[in-house]
Amino acid sequence: MLNDKPAVSLAAVPGKRKATLELIKTIEARGYPGIYCPSIGDGLALCEAIALTTDRIEFGTAITPIYFRPVEEYAPTISFIHEISAGRFRFGIGVSHAPALTPRGFRNDKPLADTRDFVENIKAVPRAGDLPPIILATLRDKMIRLAAEISDGIVFANGVRSHMTNSLATIPDSTVKNSNFFIANMIPTCIDEDLAAARAVNRKTLSRYALLPNYRNYWKVAGYAREMENVENCISANNLEGVEACLSDRWLDDTTIAGSPRRVRNEVEKWKAAGIKTPILVPSSTRGGQFQAFAELFGAFG
Repeated sequence: MLNDKPAVSLAAVPGKRKATLELIKTIEARGYPGIYCPSIGDGLALCEAIALTTDRIEFGTAITPIYFRPVEEYAPTISFIHEISAGRFRFGIGVSHAPALTPRGFRNDKPLADTRDFVENIKAVPRAGDLPPIILATLRDKMIRLAAEISDGIVFANGVRSHMTNSLATIPDSTVKNSNFFIANMIPTCIDEDLAAARAVNRKTLSRYALLPNYRNYWKVAGYAREMENVENCISANNLEGVEACLSDRWLDDTTIAGSPRRVRNEVEKWKAAGIKTPILVPSSTRGGQFQAFAELFGAFG
């Protein structure tokens, strides 16, 4: 029987890291299929902790920026996690975004070439040990095709559900149907009987991503040119407070999940029907932080 629960996204919050380890044990005990860790708070460190505190659950990074460390440092680390977890770890990588890269002196002007080089080079590091499956962060078609060529799967973040058929059509059908090829999407999720309040939380979250050109370009192609043009008008007018109002409910419901527990469960099934094998819920709450959001998630899914 397939697990009807979604995978989840989890970050290690400073000051609450021990409590996070207890939460990890609860997530596994409740039968969730996976935990995927963003780079914030050092997702690789959290993955190592997951490897040491769990026995069954799959986990990975979603995502680790390829520019932050040399491959000679990444390779033994991911091999270590892969080995001690008995193969439950996936190494999700991506090129990240200018706000994270520029302060560190990095540029991602050649995302495709840099990603290809990273994957080739990390596999060539000597004496690192066996490596885990490598998953590429994807949005646009060229990166999706590259992932099908050189990696073990793809992970979207804030992908558009109605556009998934188009996105997945860019890679061979045999690859999509391959049970070992990972296809996931990180989906901002807020559970509340008050649909408008839950949407407002997701709208605030996504408004930050709407400031990034690569996301706007993707959402334009996915059918939301009007919304993104309105966002760009706000940016040009230095009216960042107005960005949230540009994000329509139609767009929001195509990229996030909000509402009552029943509605959230139904929306997860729609994402699966759209071709996302592993929906990864990124929980937020109208009432509190990450731990409150997980309490509400457990209430919805058990």
